[in-house]
Amino acid sequence: MSSAPTVHELRLCVTAPDYDEAVAFYRDVLGLHEREAYSSEDGRVTILEAGRATLELTDPRHADFIDEVEVGRRVAGSIRVAFEVDDSAATTRQLAAAGATILAEPTRTPWNSLNARLDAPAGLQLTLFTELGE
Repeated sequence: MSSAPTVHELRLCVTAPDYDEAVAFYRDVLGLHEREAYSSEDGRVTILEAGRATLELTDPRHADFIDEVEVGRRVAGSIRVAFEVDDSAATTRQLAAAGATILAEPTRTPWNSLNARLDAPAGLQLTLFTELGE
């Protein structure tokens, strides 16, 4: 019986056509901590800390349901990035002021969180969520 490999980190790698805009948005506005940054004649990369990482896998029917709850219609592609934040309403306003497009204002979900949906730099669709507790 073989043992499964040990995974130590989930890293979402995004190619950003406007690198400076993406770094400013995710690091400076959203507040992701810069762990490392490298620059050479071959280009630039910045690695941002995003807290705990999880990989959420969903089937197409449930993805449709999530979009319906958060936005009212199917809008996400196969990848959507979700950030748990302290205040999804305030963070939504901050990110919109920094250039994100709000697809749906914060909405209370059946799983008791306050979720907003945005189109953000580097072609990412974001869910901002705040757990509301019991």
